[in-house]
Amino acid sequence: MNERSPRRSESGFPIEPVYGPADGEKPGQYPFTRGVYPTMYTSRPWTMRQYAGFGTAVESNARYHQLLNAGTMGLSVAFDLPTQMGYDSDEPIAHGEVGKVGVAIDSIEDMRLLFKDIPLDKVSTSMTINAPGSVLLLLYQLVAEEQGVPGDKLNGTIQNDILKEYIARGTYIFPPKPSLRLVADTFAYCRTEIPKWNTISISGYHMAEAGATPVQEIAFTLADGIEYVRAAIAAGLDVDAFAPRLSFFFVARTTLLEEVAKFRAARRIWAKVMREEFGAKDPKSWMLRFHTQTAGVQLTAQQPEVNLVRVTAQALGAIMGGTQSLHTNSYDEAIALPTEKAARLALRTQQVLAYETDLTATVDPFAGSYVVEAMTDEIEAEAQALIKRVFEYGSAVDAIEAGFQKREIESSAYRTALEIDSVERVVVGLNRFTIDVEEPYEPLRVNPAIEAEQAARLVRLRAERDNDAVGAALDKLRAAAHGTENVLYPMREALRLKATVGEVCHALRGVWGVHAPRETF
Repeated sequence: MNERSPRRSESGFPIEPVYGPADGEKPGQYPFTRGVYPTMYTSRPWTMRQYAGFGTAVESNARYHQLLNAGTMGLSVAFDLPTQMGYDSDEPIAHGEVGKVGVAIDSIEDMRLLFKDIPLDKVSTSMTINAPGSVLLLLYQLVAEEQGVPGDKLNGTIQNDILKEYIARGTYIFPPKPSLRLVADTFAYCRTEIPKWNTISISGYHMAEAGATPVQEIAFTLADGIEYVRAAIAAGLDVDAFAPRLSFFFVARTTLLEEVAKFRAARRIWAKVMREEFGAKDPKSWMLRFHTQTAGVQLTAQQPEVNLVRVTAQALGAIMGGTQSLHTNSYDEAIALPTEKAARLALRTQQVLAYETDLTATVDPFAGSYVVEAMTDEIEAEAQALIKRVFEYGSAVDAIEAGFQKREIESSAYRTALEIDSVERVVVGLNRFTIDVEEPYEPLRVNPAIEAEQAARLVRLRAERDNDAVGAALDKLRAAAHGTENVLYPMREALRLKATVGEVCHALRGVWGVHAPRETF
């Protein structure tokens, strides 16, 4: 039990920080079923990190300032599809997608605008970027240095989880093996240059959005985590040198009890894997720290205000399951990008749960619950069996190339669709409790002129920079990619000289090639 004075209930009796038998597992103790820290939210609430980004860097910067002023604790950047795929805004393949699902970032100039007047030594930033994750991280570091903030003062996360892109999401660039090399190079680079940075957020969220069950979500995510650890060790890194900076990203569905059990089981499995399989000695290497986002796939365009209730239930599951940070979706996201009001309401949902309820008064409130304890054991056993099936292929990459994970998730998604169609699974407002006429709603729209504006900015950038120096820097990047040198160092120099995101990624495409997916059926 910690030494803080217990909070009191509305009726006046004390709420103890920790409940349970004296000889039982405590929060903050291996295998961390009850949470990775002894005090959890009794000492401070989870980080409220709202995901945002759209249009131009200037527009997204304005939204970040609005969120910070509303009380968000950290930023989470959404990038547009061309940026996620390593293309510049003026490339033909980017037409019609610039600034649509996130912010367009083509060069260091855009990154400067994105974080204008935001002190990067005081704000924790998460960036949802995978195949070109190292590129965007380096741009962030360069902008921080321009602010006078050294790398050892930066806090945040890049998703950088390429394996789940082959399974569920599709924003990959390179084949799996060079992609894993790029991940390992990022681990090594950050250990020296940005030591407080979380170098990867191993993600089950997108698998869940594609249809994975809770068991599949954590099994396939932890299998990917094992693959990353193996790749880093094979690259010569000591497990305790990088494992404490690994983090995870999960979904929170409306099935609250199973979600709580899922998070508890995932912590337990990972702790055992890191200590027993990889021989990690540092307790921080055993901890599964994770961010959670409420389930976008469960939101409905019909009666969108009902999504406020769904998101609250989902957030409760994440909080009672012990998340380290949380994004709550806006009620209008099934229709379009969230409006400013909707984004503020999503943040207010977290603030009500943190400051008006008693959820932060005690650690692991579901500990000892017959149903949650039983479900935790069941999910752990089933997830471990599924992880074993993945590695029967040889590695997680081998299983991906055989289509195993994708096939399993697609089968689950199909079953769910049949259940919704037959009303065996009720979705309020969609297949039951419907209304004849929906209220009118004015969505946030991205100005299509953004594409031309970004293209014009790129023309000016290329005209004003030293193109010979950029070309020489890209040649050094290609040479590093052909050899064994850490590619992030020549990449950083190219970006500093104003090479674009697309140019850097094309340089690597020329050496490593691109991934060609295989059909799973």
